[in-house]
Amino acid sequence: MRKLFKVESINIDLITGGFPCQPFSYAGKKLGTDDERGNLYKSFAFIVNYFHPKMFLAENVPGLISLQNGKIFADLKKEFEKLKYKIFFKILNANDFEVAQKRKRVFIIGVRDDIYKTHGSFEFPQPNFVKPVLHSVLKNVPNSEGVFYNEAKKKILAMVPPGGCWRDLLLKIAKKYLKKSFYLGGGKTGIARRLSYDEPSLTLTTSPFQKQTERCHPEFTRPFSVREYARIQSFPDEWQFFGSKMNKYKQIGNAVPVSLAYHVGLAIIAYLKKTNEKQ
Repeated sequence: MRKLFKVESINIDLITGGFPCQPFSYAGKKLGTDDERGNLYKSFAFIVNYFHPKMFLAENVPGLISLQNGKIFADLKKEFEKLKYKIFFKILNANDFEVAQKRKRVFIIGVRDDIYKTHGSFEFPQPNFVKPVLHSVLKNVPNSEGVFYNEAKKKILAMVPPGGCWRDLLLKIAKKYLKKSFYLGGGKTGIARRLSYDEPSLTLTTSPFQKQTERCHPEFTRPFSVREYARIQSFPDEWQFFGSKMNKYKQIGNAVPVSLAYHVGLAIIAYLKKTNEKQ
């Protein structure tokens, strides 16, 4: 890592950033800092130290907290504490913040020590009582491009009821479809999974038809379209995505749900206003 230094003459309220989540994801290999991407938080620390903002925000998967018995997160926390920041973190579920999706992410807030000593702790937003389900966001979705199952997979998913998975298949069909995975441990409930209108979506991935994390449409035997993906992530319909079809799915699947980001943003604004009022 390059030598850190500070820019004292620039007064910046907030720096936001992210580092790749794959090294810490439950769905990945959980390599942590053994994956070269797992050390990119140090590059983020360099930027924070360079500009020395009042606050910073970073977001990642919950696995960041627990991986290697918490050692990786402890090292990350120390990295920012050395830069004289008080660290606050919390795992938030997007479904608690007007998003029709069960998507948990850890939000890390750093408050510069001098600001913290004067203005106190940062408070994360409180969950809403209303928990949106797919029925509430999949109405009148604009037409858009999407991907489809091949005929063999479509026949399998057609046998699964809304809210069901491979467990709803006949035993001989389930064994043939799951192959070696059938004999592994765990519930494997993401395989041949059809979602229900009456529930929020499971976490959307960057690909709409991965076998281990299936997200079949509740009514139609196909993956979600690009605009349905965007709706579930709470993007406005007028928001445009560019690139190939699969790049669009990837952009949407990698994003922080808009409504969740909005509520976290409001909490940050409230804290910054408090600091400005007392100066």
